[in-house]
Amino acid sequence: FCSQQEHAYPADELMPLTCRGRVRGQEPSRGDVDDALGKFSLTLIDTLDTLVVLNKTKEFEEAVKKVIKDVNLDNDIVVSVFETNIRVLGGLLGGHSVAIMLKEKGEYMQWYNGELLHMAKELGYKLLPAFNTTSGLPYPRVNLKFGVRHPEARTGTETDTCTACAGTLILEFAALSRFTGTSVFEEYARKALDFIWEKRQRSSNLVGVTINIHTGDWVRKDSGVGAGIDSYYEYLLKAYVLLGDDSFLERFNTHYDAIMRYISQPPLLLDVHIHKPMLNARTWMDSLLAFFPGLQVLKGDIRPAIETHEMLYQVIKKHNFLPEAFTTDFRVHWAQHPLRPEFAESTYFLYKATGDPYYLEVGKTLIENLNKYARVPCGFAAMKDVRTGSHEDRMDSFFLAEMFKYLYLLFADKEDMIFDIEDYIFTTEAHLLPLWLSTTNQTISKKNTSTEYTELDDSNFDWTCPNTQILFPNDPMFAQSIREPLKNVVDKSCPRGISRVEESLGSGPKPPLRARDFMASNPEHLEILKKMGVSLIHLKDGRVQLVQHAVQAASSLDAEDGLRFMQEMIELSSQQQKEQQLPPRAVQIVSHPFFGRVVLTAGPAQFGMDLSKHKAGTRGFVATIKPYNGCSEITNPEAVKEKIALMQRGQCMFAEKARNIQKAGAIGGIVIDDNEGSSSDTAPLFQMAGDGKNTDDITIPMLFLFNKEGNIILDAIREYEAVEVLLSDKAKDRATIFKGKMIPNYIIDSNLEMENMDQKSSENDSHKPNSEEAPSESQDAGAVSEEPDGGGESSTVGDPDPSSPASTDSASVSMADQDSHAPGPAEAGAPEPACTPEDSQPLEQNTQTESSSKAHWDSKVQPMESILADWNEDIEAFEMMEKDEL
Repeated sequence: FCSQQEHAYPADELMPLTCRGRVRGQEPSRGDVDDALGKFSLTLIDTLDTLVVLNKTKEFEEAVKKVIKDVNLDNDIVVSVFETNIRVLGGLLGGHSVAIMLKEKGEYMQWYNGELLHMAKELGYKLLPAFNTTSGLPYPRVNLKFGVRHPEARTGTETDTCTACAGTLILEFAALSRFTGTSVFEEYARKALDFIWEKRQRSSNLVGVTINIHTGDWVRKDSGVGAGIDSYYEYLLKAYVLLGDDSFLERFNTHYDAIMRYISQPPLLLDVHIHKPMLNARTWMDSLLAFFPGLQVLKGDIRPAIETHEMLYQVIKKHNFLPEAFTTDFRVHWAQHPLRPEFAESTYFLYKATGDPYYLEVGKTLIENLNKYARVPCGFAAMKDVRTGSHEDRMDSFFLAEMFKYLYLLFADKEDMIFDIEDYIFTTEAHLLPLWLSTTNQTISKKNTSTEYTELDDSNFDWTCPNTQILFPNDPMFAQSIREPLKNVVDKSCPRGISRVEESLGSGPKPPLRARDFMASNPEHLEILKKMGVSLIHLKDGRVQLVQHAVQAASSLDAEDGLRFMQEMIELSSQQQKEQQLPPRAVQIVSHPFFGRVVLTAGPAQFGMDLSKHKAGTRGFVATIKPYNGCSEITNPEAVKEKIALMQRGQCMFAEKARNIQKAGAIGGIVIDDNEGSSSDTAPLFQMAGDGKNTDDITIPMLFLFNKEGNIILDAIREYEAVEVLLSDKAKDRATIFKGKMIPNYIIDSNLEMENMDQKSSENDSHKPNSEEAPSESQDAGAVSEEPDGGGESSTVGDPDPSSPASTDSASVSMADQDSHAPGPAEAGAPEPACTPEDSQPLEQNTQTESSSKAHWDSKVQPMESILADWNEDIEAFEMMEKDEL
């Protein structure tokens, strides 16, 4: 927190790799992810009540004064209604809740007079124009100054929103109404929830991911408990707990029965179609569903909570972090990890419910992994790829708002807390709202008598808000007995029985035409496709795109056959792409003062040393070659010999560059993109292809860095001259890198004692994130080979959207020609909030960032010495140790 304030304030978020603030409009656009940023000091507001949980009352008091003095909520900027509600409105209300609690105790905040609540009310009124729809569902975005549909608002034309976006408002809006006595906020939030409930699919009692805000039609008809829906279910149950309205509990129970009937396939939670709930919509899971075991604890259904949590923990032990998405056989699907807190949240609630010390060990693993792999000089950096350990210059506000809070509470004893946490309920952003609001300013009728609820025979419903002493009468072995059969679930290949996925694609009904047999030139095949409602479109680049419209099928049975065919085609396309691709590699800066903490995502080469087979990697100091393009004989071989050569992309083939530097004695090469401002944050990665000839003569490793990542190395050379890097298949443990040497404690010490976290958090501050799930574009590694003019990259087909067939009305998939270059993986991306359906489109190889500005250490960024000022003693001691060794 102190690091964020030192390097980023008043910006919304900290960029922990470059040690500066992220200001919207000054950094390359990240798409929907940036809709959380409103130039209102997001991280400061989101962290307020965390400071009190950590017993940092003095820091909290100063932070509140900063918010009151500096934060402006009247900015001409378009923001996400959902993110602004849970992070900013929730942060202000959580801050107000603990402020009045501290004031009542009589030692702190005696001057406080509801200023945060006044700001919350101002913000609430700024969000209300978004609800100006016939349905009562809010627009997904609003302009803080001009609202929606105003000529200057630049928003209000959207037609769709995700279910969670519209259904995650009731806690904050109702609390605002109860605190202020102004009922309009709670009324609007209730109306939105009522509309979603009325539009549920009546036969399955499930809701889709995306809904039309004007008509109420489901746009995306797949349903699960992860991205796009997750917190809708959470807020139904928590609204009952906070507001005491039985209708919310009855709705939740109805949905929960459907979830356990169709979506839950222990220990998995798989999306299904709302109209055909026995048919799985996809064969992968996203990381946001990790909150669900915690919600099941609150509901009282402990067994499936333990099962799913254990499965997720096994995935974490395999990859150090939970990938943004992973398949049913636990392979990485999207490789990012923006330091999401949902798994820590569920771990905390399971420990509260069971008292099993196993969950303390789980928490310890999370802390160790954060300190070991994510901690960087100015904070904690999101993982760009859990397979390589590369970082992203990103630390979302939810990391401090939620992750720190849940991990501290996991280890805190009752006497460590200055207030009783049981008097509060957590919002989806872990903000604290007092339970006494249920009896304050009740202006809304509690019971929706116009709605009939399904009678459910489920004994689990007796245990909502359970008494753990009844559920677990001092039996610490209860949870272990459930976990035991799952302890090897990830290491084994599909230990469960045949799921509905295998059933639909394997022994179950099969389409009359199988995907593997399809030929676009076969007239009979085209006739079968037409009967199934599948049309074929020839794209300009030689590929074909398949689109299914169920209404065009000859019959409902043919439409189902078409849906199965599309699912098979997506699976086949994905499998073929993964067979051709190479995973991304890592460039790790290991010299002073980085010591392995900065990891850059690099594109692999289809020639030269295979780093995946040389686990130690290639380590050496870097040197810039002459000529810089590496397209002719190297004129400074004495500077390059036994070093890793840096060169610029363009003007000749990659393989030619590799041969020239190898001849000069280089032990490896890094090609830096010549497109100003390009970055792996916003552009798909790609593989460097050969020159069409035999490349067996190239034996050194070659990696590719985009312009932004390459400049980090070039700037480091200007600052420190001697810069040493490690080229590898994935980031190495710093203890391994410095084996045999004395390492400063901050590099390898990851055994954070939580009982002393109050003291250590202040020490850690100086070293110190998808939106809901609004992460960035998928990172594809397509193969390109350079033409002599440097501009001959070939475009590739990205993965078709795995959720495309989710709608029985329309589904599409693109297929590459057999001659195309290797398509890239979609793993490194992140699930979008699904506010609009995605079509399968070719991914351009050279996506440009919106801004070409570079991050220079000497201009935008403080010198590394000042950033590491509080580490100087350790660094000097380390250097002395090295000298003694020599």
